[in-house]
Amino acid sequence: MARWAMYSCGALSLLLLIVSIVLLVAHTFMDTVEREVKKATVLKNGTDIFNDWTNPPPPIYMQFYFFNVTNPMEVLNGEKPVVDEIGPYTYREYRPKEDVEFLENGTEVSALSLKTYVFEREKSVGDPEVDLIRTINIPIVTLLEMSTNNKYFNLIEKIVNAVLKTYNEQIFLTRSVHELLWGYKDPILSLVHAVIPQISATFGLFYKMNATTNETYVFLSGSKEYLDFTKIVEWNRKRNLSWWTSDTCNMINGTDGTSFHPLINKDDILYIFSSDLCRSIYAVYEASEYVKGIPIYRFTPPAKVFANVTINPNNAGFCVPEGNCLPSGLLNVSMCKEGAPIILSSPHFYQADKSVIDSIVGISPKKEDHETFLDINPLTGILTRAAKRMQINVHVRKIPEYLITQQIQTLYFPVMHLNESVLIDDQSARKLKSVLLEARVLANVPFMIMALGIIFGIVFVVLVCRPSRTREEGTEEERGPLIRTS
Repeated sequence: MARWAMYSCGALSLLLLIVSIVLLVAHTFMDTVEREVKKATVLKNGTDIFNDWTNPPPPIYMQFYFFNVTNPMEVLNGEKPVVDEIGPYTYREYRPKEDVEFLENGTEVSALSLKTYVFEREKSVGDPEVDLIRTINIPIVTLLEMSTNNKYFNLIEKIVNAVLKTYNEQIFLTRSVHELLWGYKDPILSLVHAVIPQISATFGLFYKMNATTNETYVFLSGSKEYLDFTKIVEWNRKRNLSWWTSDTCNMINGTDGTSFHPLINKDDILYIFSSDLCRSIYAVYEASEYVKGIPIYRFTPPAKVFANVTINPNNAGFCVPEGNCLPSGLLNVSMCKEGAPIILSSPHFYQADKSVIDSIVGISPKKEDHETFLDINPLTGILTRAAKRMQINVHVRKIPEYLITQQIQTLYFPVMHLNESVLIDDQSARKLKSVLLEARVLANVPFMIMALGIIFGIVFVVLVCRPSRTREEGTEEERGPLIRTS
Protein backbone atom coordinates (compact mmCIF):
# COMPACT_ATOMS: atom_id res chain seq x y z
CA MET A 1 0.00 0.00 0.00
CA ALA A 2 2.79 2.43 0.92
CA ARG A 3 4.64 1.61 -2.30
CA TRP A 4 1.49 2.27 -4.34
CA ALA A 5 0.97 5.63 -2.63
CA MET A 6 4.59 6.59 -3.29
CA TYR A 7 4.37 5.86 -7.01
CA SER A 8 0.95 7.52 -7.27
CA CYS A 9 2.39 10.66 -5.68
CA GLY A 10 5.25 10.69 -8.18
CA ALA A 11 2.94 10.14 -11.15
CA LEU A 12 0.58 12.90 -9.98
CA SER A 13 3.50 15.29 -9.53
CA LEU A 14 4.74 14.61 -13.06
CA LEU A 15 1.24 14.98 -14.50
CA LEU A 16 0.63 18.32 -12.74
CA LEU A 17 3.99 19.69 -13.89
CA ILE A 18 3.31 18.66 -17.49
CA VAL A 19 -0.20 20.17 -17.42
CA SER A 20 1.08 23.46 -15.93
CA ILE A 21 3.83 23.75 -18.54
CA VAL A 22 1.36 23.05 -21.35
CA LEU A 23 -1.02 25.69 -19.99
CA LEU A 24 1.79 28.23 -19.67
CA VAL A 25 3.06 27.60 -23.19
CA ALA A 26 -0.46 27.71 -24.64
CA HIS A 27 -1.37 30.89 -22.66
CA THR A 28 -4.73 29.25 -22.04
CA PHE A 29 -5.80 31.14 -18.92
CA MET A 30 -4.20 34.44 -19.97
CA ASP A 31 -6.04 34.17 -23.28
CA THR A 32 -9.23 33.62 -21.32
CA VAL A 33 -8.59 36.78 -19.28
CA GLU A 34 -7.88 38.82 -22.40
CA ARG A 35 -10.93 37.42 -24.17
CA GLU A 36 -13.19 38.40 -21.27
CA VAL A 37 -11.65 41.89 -21.06
CA LYS A 38 -12.20 42.44 -24.78
CA LYS A 39 -15.77 41.19 -24.49
CA ALA A 40 -16.51 43.57 -21.61
CA THR A 41 -14.91 46.65 -23.17
CA VAL A 42 -17.76 47.63 -25.47
CA LEU A 43 -20.11 50.61 -25.29
CA LYS A 44 -23.41 48.87 -24.65
CA ASN A 45 -26.46 50.39 -23.03
CA GLY A 46 -26.90 49.42 -19.37
CA THR A 47 -23.33 48.31 -18.68
CA ASP A 48 -21.01 49.83 -16.06
CA ILE A 49 -18.55 50.83 -18.77
CA PHE A 50 -21.25 52.68 -20.70
CA ASN A 51 -22.56 54.45 -17.57
CA ASP A 52 -19.04 55.53 -16.53
CA TRP A 53 -18.34 56.73 -20.08
CA THR A 54 -21.49 58.86 -20.31
CA ASN A 55 -21.09 60.30 -16.80
CA PRO A 56 -17.54 59.86 -15.43
CA PRO A 57 -17.59 59.31 -11.62
CA PRO A 58 -14.08 60.64 -10.76
CA PRO A 59 -14.01 64.39 -10.04
CA ILE A 60 -12.40 66.51 -12.76
CA TYR A 61 -10.80 69.84 -11.91
CA MET A 62 -9.81 72.71 -14.17
CA GLN A 63 -7.18 75.05 -12.76
CA PHE A 64 -6.35 78.39 -14.39
CA TYR A 65 -3.08 80.28 -13.84
CA PHE A 66 -2.69 83.81 -15.22
CA PHE A 67 0.46 85.74 -16.08
CA ASN A 68 0.27 89.26 -14.66
CA VAL A 69 2.47 91.80 -16.50
CA THR A 70 4.46 93.95 -14.07
CA ASN A 71 6.28 96.24 -16.56
CA PRO A 72 3.78 97.23 -19.29
CA MET A 73 5.40 100.57 -20.16
CA GLU A 74 8.84 98.97 -20.55
CA VAL A 75 7.36 96.32 -22.87
CA LEU A 76 5.89 99.05 -25.07
CA ASN A 77 9.39 100.53 -25.27
CA GLY A 78 10.90 97.27 -26.49
CA GLU A 79 12.01 95.58 -23.26
CA LYS A 80 11.30 91.99 -22.21
CA PRO A 81 8.01 91.42 -20.40
CA VAL A 82 8.24 90.54 -16.71
CA VAL A 83 5.37 88.35 -15.53
CA ASP A 84 4.14 86.92 -12.24
CA GLU A 85 2.08 83.74 -12.20
CA ILE A 86 -1.18 84.07 -10.26
CA GLY A 87 -3.28 80.99 -9.54
CA PRO A 88 -4.73 78.52 -9.36
CA TYR A 89 -8.36 79.47 -9.83
CA THR A 90 -9.97 76.06 -9.58
CA TYR A 91 -13.26 74.91 -11.04
CA ARG A 92 -14.97 71.54 -10.68
CA GLU A 93 -15.69 70.31 -14.18
CA TYR A 94 -18.75 68.24 -15.02
CA ARG A 95 -18.72 66.64 -18.45
CA PRO A 96 -21.64 64.25 -19.06
CA LYS A 97 -22.41 63.08 -22.56
CA GLU A 98 -25.94 63.89 -23.66
CA ASP A 99 -28.31 62.80 -26.44
CA VAL A 100 -26.45 59.50 -26.70
CA GLU A 101 -27.65 57.44 -29.65
CA PHE A 102 -26.44 54.12 -31.06
CA LEU A 103 -25.86 54.02 -34.81
CA GLU A 104 -24.96 51.41 -37.43
CA ASN A 105 -26.34 48.45 -35.46
CA GLY A 106 -24.48 49.47 -32.32
CA THR A 107 -21.05 49.84 -33.91
CA GLU A 108 -21.10 53.64 -33.53
CA VAL A 109 -22.34 56.00 -30.82
CA SER A 110 -23.19 59.68 -31.25
CA ALA A 111 -23.17 62.09 -28.31
CA LEU A 112 -23.10 65.75 -27.35
CA SER A 113 -20.20 66.82 -25.15
CA LEU A 114 -21.40 69.11 -22.37
CA LYS A 115 -18.98 70.85 -19.99
CA THR A 116 -19.98 72.81 -16.92
CA TYR A 117 -17.58 74.61 -14.56
CA VAL A 118 -18.33 75.38 -10.90
CA PHE A 119 -15.88 77.52 -8.93
CA GLU A 120 -14.13 75.87 -5.93
CA ARG A 121 -13.09 78.65 -3.53
CA GLU A 122 -11.18 76.39 -1.09
CA LYS A 123 -8.94 75.12 -3.90
CA SER A 124 -8.21 78.61 -5.27
CA VAL A 125 -5.90 81.49 -4.37
CA GLY A 126 -8.58 84.14 -4.50
CA ASP A 127 -11.91 85.37 -5.83
CA PRO A 128 -11.99 85.46 -9.66
CA GLU A 129 -14.58 88.24 -9.63
CA VAL A 130 -12.33 90.45 -7.49
CA ASP A 131 -8.75 89.60 -8.47
CA LEU A 132 -7.41 91.73 -11.33
CA ILE A 133 -4.93 90.69 -14.02
CA ARG A 134 -2.95 92.96 -16.32
CA THR A 135 -2.42 91.15 -19.60
CA ILE A 136 -2.33 91.55 -23.35
CA ASN A 137 -5.41 93.09 -24.97
CA ILE A 138 -6.39 90.21 -27.24
CA PRO A 139 -9.29 91.96 -29.06
CA ILE A 140 -7.02 94.88 -29.99
CA VAL A 141 -4.12 92.69 -31.11
CA THR A 142 -6.57 90.61 -33.17
CA LEU A 143 -8.01 93.73 -34.79
CA LEU A 144 -4.54 94.99 -35.71
CA GLU A 145 -3.48 91.64 -37.17
CA MET A 146 -6.66 91.18 -39.20
CA SER A 147 -6.46 94.69 -40.61
CA THR A 148 -2.96 94.11 -42.02
CA ASN A 149 -4.32 91.31 -44.20
CA ASN A 150 -7.02 93.51 -45.71
CA LYS A 151 -6.54 94.96 -49.19
CA TYR A 152 -7.87 98.30 -47.93
CA PHE A 153 -5.26 98.43 -45.17
CA ASN A 154 -4.13 101.99 -46.02
CA LEU A 155 -7.62 103.25 -45.30
CA ILE A 156 -8.35 100.92 -42.40
CA GLU A 157 -5.18 101.75 -40.44
CA LYS A 158 -6.17 105.43 -40.32
CA ILE A 159 -9.62 104.53 -39.01
CA VAL A 160 -8.21 102.07 -36.48
CA ASN A 161 -5.63 104.57 -35.19
CA ALA A 162 -8.36 107.15 -34.74
CA VAL A 163 -10.61 104.70 -32.89
CA LEU A 164 -7.77 103.56 -30.62
CA LYS A 165 -6.98 107.16 -29.74
CA THR A 166 -10.62 108.05 -29.13
CA TYR A 167 -11.21 105.11 -26.80
CA ASN A 168 -7.70 105.28 -25.30
CA GLU A 169 -7.13 101.60 -26.08
CA GLN A 170 -3.71 100.12 -25.40
CA ILE A 171 -1.87 96.84 -25.97
CA PHE A 172 -2.41 95.98 -22.29
CA LEU A 173 -5.59 95.95 -20.25
CA THR A 174 -6.63 95.11 -16.70
CA ARG A 175 -9.63 92.87 -16.11
CA SER A 176 -10.84 90.47 -13.44
CA VAL A 177 -10.09 86.76 -13.75
CA HIS A 178 -13.81 86.09 -14.20
CA GLU A 179 -14.04 88.58 -17.07
CA LEU A 180 -10.98 87.21 -18.83
CA LEU A 181 -12.33 83.67 -18.58
CA TRP A 182 -16.07 83.95 -19.13
CA GLY A 183 -16.34 87.22 -21.03
CA TYR A 184 -16.66 90.99 -20.89
CA LYS A 185 -18.14 93.51 -23.28
CA ASP A 186 -15.31 95.12 -25.21
CA PRO A 187 -15.79 98.69 -26.53
CA ILE A 188 -13.93 98.10 -29.79
CA LEU A 189 -15.70 94.81 -30.46
CA SER A 190 -18.98 96.60 -29.79
CA LEU A 191 -18.19 99.01 -32.63
CA VAL A 192 -17.30 96.15 -34.94
CA HIS A 193 -20.45 94.27 -33.89
CA ALA A 194 -22.58 97.24 -34.93
CA VAL A 195 -21.21 96.90 -38.47
CA ILE A 196 -20.71 93.12 -38.59
CA PRO A 197 -23.37 91.53 -36.33
CA GLN A 198 -21.89 88.03 -36.55
CA ILE A 199 -18.86 89.25 -34.58
CA SER A 200 -19.69 89.20 -30.88
CA ALA A 201 -19.24 92.30 -28.75
CA THR A 202 -18.15 90.08 -25.85
CA PHE A 203 -14.72 88.52 -25.48
CA GLY A 204 -13.53 85.84 -23.07
CA LEU A 205 -11.02 83.01 -23.27
CA PHE A 206 -13.78 80.53 -22.34
CA TYR A 207 -16.73 82.62 -23.53
CA LYS A 208 -19.74 80.42 -24.36
CA MET A 209 -17.87 77.34 -23.15
CA ASN A 210 -19.62 76.91 -19.79
CA ALA A 211 -22.75 74.72 -19.75
CA THR A 212 -22.86 74.57 -23.53
CA THR A 213 -23.12 71.68 -26.00
CA ASN A 214 -21.15 73.06 -28.89
CA GLU A 215 -19.43 69.78 -29.81
CA THR A 216 -20.96 66.66 -31.31
CA TYR A 217 -19.06 63.40 -31.65
CA VAL A 218 -19.49 60.01 -33.24
CA PHE A 219 -17.47 57.27 -31.53
CA LEU A 220 -16.82 53.62 -32.35
CA SER A 221 -18.34 51.33 -29.72
CA GLY A 222 -15.63 48.65 -29.93
CA SER A 223 -18.13 45.92 -30.80
CA LYS A 224 -16.25 44.96 -33.97
CA GLU A 225 -12.66 45.48 -32.83
CA TYR A 226 -11.51 46.15 -29.27
CA LEU A 227 -8.72 48.44 -30.53
CA ASP A 228 -11.42 50.81 -31.84
CA PHE A 229 -13.06 51.32 -28.44
CA THR A 230 -14.28 54.98 -28.20
CA LYS A 231 -12.26 56.10 -31.22
CA ILE A 232 -13.65 59.28 -32.76
CA VAL A 233 -14.85 58.96 -36.34
CA GLU A 234 -16.69 62.27 -36.57
CA TRP A 235 -16.47 65.64 -34.81
CA ASN A 236 -19.04 68.38 -35.42
CA ARG A 237 -20.18 66.43 -38.51
CA LYS A 238 -16.66 66.37 -39.92
CA ARG A 239 -14.59 63.26 -40.54
CA ASN A 240 -11.52 65.36 -41.34
CA LEU A 241 -10.30 68.81 -40.39
CA SER A 242 -9.67 71.58 -42.91
CA TRP A 243 -7.33 73.98 -41.10
CA TRP A 244 -3.99 72.38 -41.85
CA THR A 245 -1.99 72.10 -45.06
CA SER A 246 -1.70 68.29 -45.34
CA ASP A 247 -4.18 65.41 -45.32
CA THR A 248 -2.26 63.66 -42.54
CA CYS A 249 -2.40 66.67 -40.22
CA ASN A 250 -6.13 67.08 -40.94
CA MET A 251 -6.94 63.54 -39.79
CA ILE A 252 -9.08 62.99 -36.69
CA ASN A 253 -7.21 60.23 -34.86
CA GLY A 254 -7.79 58.43 -31.58
CA THR A 255 -10.14 58.96 -28.64
CA ASP A 256 -11.04 62.12 -26.73
CA GLY A 257 -8.44 61.24 -24.10
CA THR A 258 -10.88 60.07 -21.42
CA SER A 259 -10.92 56.37 -22.39
CA PHE A 260 -8.71 53.90 -24.22
CA HIS A 261 -8.81 50.35 -25.53
CA PRO A 262 -7.75 47.51 -23.17
CA LEU A 263 -4.59 45.37 -23.36
CA ILE A 264 -2.17 48.27 -23.81
CA ASN A 265 1.49 47.48 -24.44
CA LYS A 266 4.53 49.61 -23.69
CA ASP A 267 5.28 50.02 -27.40
CA ASP A 268 1.76 51.25 -28.24
CA ILE A 269 1.21 54.77 -29.54
CA LEU A 270 -1.98 56.31 -28.15
CA TYR A 271 -3.69 58.88 -30.36
CA ILE A 272 -5.91 61.63 -28.97
CA PHE A 273 -8.02 64.22 -30.76
CA SER A 274 -8.18 67.52 -28.88
CA SER A 275 -10.61 70.13 -30.15
CA ASP A 276 -8.85 72.68 -27.90
CA LEU A 277 -5.65 72.10 -29.90
CA CYS A 278 -7.58 71.86 -33.19
CA ARG A 279 -5.61 68.70 -34.03
CA SER A 280 -4.76 65.14 -33.07
CA ILE A 281 -1.70 64.34 -30.99
CA TYR A 282 -0.16 61.15 -29.66
CA ALA A 283 1.44 59.86 -26.46
CA VAL A 284 4.10 57.20 -25.86
CA TYR A 285 5.06 55.05 -22.88
CA GLU A 286 7.27 56.73 -20.29
CA ALA A 287 7.16 54.75 -17.03
CA SER A 288 5.37 52.14 -14.92
CA GLU A 289 3.87 53.25 -11.62
CA TYR A 290 1.01 52.60 -9.19
CA VAL A 291 -2.03 54.80 -8.55
CA LYS A 292 -3.97 53.88 -5.39
CA GLY A 293 -2.47 50.40 -5.62
CA ILE A 294 -3.41 49.98 -9.28
CA PRO A 295 -0.60 49.19 -11.76
CA ILE A 296 -0.42 51.76 -14.55
CA TYR A 297 1.59 52.77 -17.59
CA ARG A 298 2.34 56.48 -17.88
CA PHE A 299 2.02 57.87 -21.40
CA THR A 300 3.16 61.38 -22.35
CA PRO A 301 3.32 63.37 -25.61
CA PRO A 302 6.98 63.41 -26.75
CA ALA A 303 8.70 66.69 -27.57
CA LYS A 304 8.56 65.92 -31.30
CA VAL A 305 4.75 66.31 -31.28
CA PHE A 306 5.19 70.10 -31.26
CA ALA A 307 8.73 70.21 -32.65
CA ASN A 308 9.78 72.47 -35.49
CA VAL A 309 10.01 70.90 -38.97
CA THR A 310 13.80 70.89 -38.74
CA ILE A 311 13.39 68.30 -35.96
CA ASN A 312 10.17 66.63 -37.10
CA PRO A 313 9.46 67.08 -40.84
CA ASN A 314 6.02 65.49 -40.35
CA ASN A 315 4.89 68.71 -38.67
CA ALA A 316 5.18 70.70 -41.91
CA GLY A 317 1.42 70.41 -42.34
CA PHE A 318 0.89 72.39 -39.13
CA CYS A 319 2.72 75.41 -40.56
CA VAL A 320 0.05 77.92 -41.56
CA PRO A 321 0.14 79.64 -43.92
CA GLU A 322 2.14 76.91 -45.66
CA GLY A 323 5.85 77.31 -44.91
CA ASN A 324 5.24 79.67 -41.97
CA CYS A 325 6.69 77.44 -39.25
CA LEU A 326 6.99 78.49 -35.62
CA PRO A 327 9.79 77.56 -33.19
CA SER A 328 9.58 74.20 -31.44
CA GLY A 329 6.93 73.91 -28.75
CA LEU A 330 4.45 76.31 -30.37
CA LEU A 331 1.26 75.73 -32.38
CA ASN A 332 -0.51 78.43 -34.38
CA VAL A 333 -4.28 77.94 -33.99
CA SER A 334 -5.43 81.32 -35.30
CA MET A 335 -7.27 79.70 -38.19
CA CYS A 336 -9.57 77.82 -35.80
CA LYS A 337 -9.92 80.69 -33.31
CA GLU A 338 -11.71 83.15 -35.62
CA GLY A 339 -8.49 84.79 -36.74
CA ALA A 340 -7.22 85.73 -33.27
CA PRO A 341 -3.40 85.37 -33.18
CA ILE A 342 -3.55 82.59 -30.59
CA ILE A 343 -0.47 80.40 -30.15
CA LEU A 344 -0.71 77.31 -27.96
CA SER A 345 2.11 75.67 -26.02
CA SER A 346 2.78 73.69 -22.87
CA PRO A 347 2.76 75.76 -19.64
CA HIS A 348 5.80 77.98 -19.18
CA PHE A 349 6.84 76.97 -22.73
CA TYR A 350 7.86 73.51 -21.51
CA GLN A 351 9.76 71.71 -24.34
CA ALA A 352 9.75 74.92 -26.41
CA ASP A 353 12.75 76.47 -28.13
CA LYS A 354 15.12 78.22 -25.71
CA SER A 355 14.72 81.53 -27.53
CA VAL A 356 11.00 81.51 -26.71
CA ILE A 357 11.62 80.78 -23.02
CA ASP A 358 14.31 83.46 -22.74
CA SER A 359 12.05 86.14 -24.27
CA ILE A 360 9.91 86.36 -21.11
CA VAL A 361 11.17 87.05 -17.57
CA GLY A 362 9.32 84.92 -15.02
CA ILE A 363 9.00 81.77 -17.11
CA SER A 364 10.31 78.57 -15.49
CA PRO A 365 9.34 75.29 -17.21
CA LYS A 366 9.30 72.15 -15.05
CA LYS A 367 8.50 68.64 -16.23
CA GLU A 368 6.61 67.61 -13.09
CA ASP A 369 4.37 70.71 -13.15
CA HIS A 370 3.93 71.40 -16.85
CA GLU A 371 3.90 68.07 -18.69
CA THR A 372 0.71 66.46 -19.96
CA PHE A 373 0.40 62.80 -18.92
CA LEU A 374 -1.98 59.83 -18.88
CA ASP A 375 -1.81 57.06 -16.25
CA ILE A 376 -3.61 54.03 -17.70
CA ASN A 377 -4.15 50.54 -16.36
CA PRO A 378 -2.75 48.43 -19.22
CA LEU A 379 -5.11 45.45 -18.82
CA THR A 380 -8.42 47.35 -18.84
CA GLY A 381 -7.41 50.62 -20.53
CA ILE A 382 -9.05 52.53 -17.68
CA LEU A 383 -7.66 56.00 -16.98
CA THR A 384 -6.65 56.28 -13.31
CA ARG A 385 -4.98 59.70 -13.32
CA ALA A 386 -4.32 62.33 -15.97
CA ALA A 387 -3.43 65.97 -16.50
CA LYS A 388 -3.92 68.00 -19.66
CA ARG A 389 -1.71 71.08 -19.44
CA MET A 390 -1.86 73.83 -22.02
CA GLN A 391 -0.89 77.49 -22.30
CA ILE A 392 -2.59 80.24 -24.29
CA ASN A 393 -0.25 82.80 -25.82
CA VAL A 394 -0.74 85.72 -28.19
CA HIS A 395 1.57 86.55 -31.07
CA VAL A 396 2.49 90.22 -30.72
CA ARG A 397 4.62 92.03 -33.28
CA LYS A 398 5.63 95.47 -34.37
CA ILE A 399 3.28 96.95 -36.98
CA PRO A 400 4.84 100.28 -37.98
CA GLU A 401 1.53 101.83 -39.06
CA TYR A 402 0.10 101.51 -35.55
CA LEU A 403 1.55 103.80 -32.91
CA ILE A 404 0.86 101.46 -29.99
CA THR A 405 3.11 98.73 -31.46
CA GLN A 406 5.95 100.80 -32.93
CA GLN A 407 8.53 99.88 -30.26
CA ILE A 408 7.34 96.47 -29.12
CA GLN A 409 9.37 93.31 -29.72
CA THR A 410 8.00 90.34 -31.63
CA LEU A 411 6.77 88.07 -28.82
CA TYR A 412 4.75 84.98 -28.04
CA PHE A 413 3.09 86.57 -25.05
CA PRO A 414 1.85 84.17 -22.32
CA VAL A 415 -1.67 84.97 -21.13
CA MET A 416 -2.62 81.98 -18.99
CA HIS A 417 -2.14 78.25 -18.65
CA LEU A 418 -4.49 75.55 -17.47
CA ASN A 419 -4.30 72.18 -15.77
CA GLU A 420 -7.28 69.89 -16.40
CA SER A 421 -6.78 66.91 -14.09
CA VAL A 422 -8.54 63.80 -12.86
CA LEU A 423 -7.78 61.14 -10.24
CA ILE A 424 -9.77 57.92 -9.95
CA ASP A 425 -12.17 58.00 -7.00
CA ASP A 426 -11.89 55.45 -4.18
CA GLN A 427 -15.02 53.50 -5.11
CA SER A 428 -13.94 53.11 -8.74
CA ALA A 429 -10.43 52.17 -7.58
CA ARG A 430 -11.80 49.40 -5.34
CA LYS A 431 -13.95 48.08 -8.18
CA LEU A 432 -10.99 48.09 -10.58
CA LYS A 433 -8.69 46.37 -8.06
CA SER A 434 -11.32 43.66 -7.58
CA VAL A 435 -11.42 43.06 -11.34
CA LEU A 436 -7.62 42.96 -11.51
CA LEU A 437 -7.48 40.49 -8.60
CA GLU A 438 -9.89 38.12 -10.34
CA ALA A 439 -7.88 38.38 -13.54
CA ARG A 440 -4.62 37.78 -11.65
CA VAL A 441 -6.01 34.68 -9.92
CA LEU A 442 -7.26 33.24 -13.22
CA ALA A 443 -3.99 34.02 -15.00
CA ASN A 444 -2.01 32.35 -12.19
CA VAL A 445 -3.90 29.03 -12.30
CA PRO A 446 -1.03 27.34 -14.24
CA PHE A 447 1.42 28.45 -11.55
CA MET A 448 -0.89 27.08 -8.84
CA ILE A 449 -1.00 23.74 -10.66
CA MET A 450 2.78 23.83 -10.99
CA ALA A 451 3.12 24.54 -7.25
CA LEU A 452 0.94 21.52 -6.46
CA GLY A 453 3.08 19.42 -8.79
CA ILE A 454 6.22 20.57 -7.00
CA ILE A 455 4.67 19.78 -3.60
CA PHE A 456 3.71 16.26 -4.69
CA GLY A 457 7.20 15.89 -6.20
CA ILE A 458 8.78 16.78 -2.86
CA VAL A 459 6.56 14.24 -1.10
CA PHE A 460 7.57 11.62 -3.67
CA VAL A 461 11.29 12.31 -3.14
CA VAL A 462 10.85 12.13 0.64
CA LEU A 463 9.10 8.78 0.34
CA VAL A 464 11.80 7.40 -1.96
CA CYS A 465 14.66 8.58 0.22
CA ARG A 466 13.12 7.54 3.55
CA PRO A 467 14.95 4.50 5.15
CA SER A 468 13.00 1.33 4.45
CA ARG A 469 11.45 -0.33 7.48
CA THR A 470 10.00 -3.25 5.59
CA ARG A 471 12.30 -5.80 7.16
CA GLU A 472 11.63 -4.44 10.61
CA GLU A 473 7.95 -5.06 10.25
CA GLY A 474 6.07 -8.40 10.47
CA THR A 475 5.11 -10.92 13.17
CA GLU A 476 7.40 -12.02 15.96
CA GLU A 477 7.69 -15.44 14.36
CA GLU A 478 8.68 -13.87 11.03
CA ARG A 479 11.34 -11.79 12.75
CA GLY A 480 12.89 -14.89 14.39
CA PRO A 481 16.02 -16.71 13.07
CA LEU A 482 15.56 -19.01 10.12
CA ILE A 483 17.58 -21.86 11.82
CA ARG A 484 16.73 -22.57 15.39
CA THR A 485 18.92 -24.53 17.81
CA SER A 486 17.38 -26.48 20.62
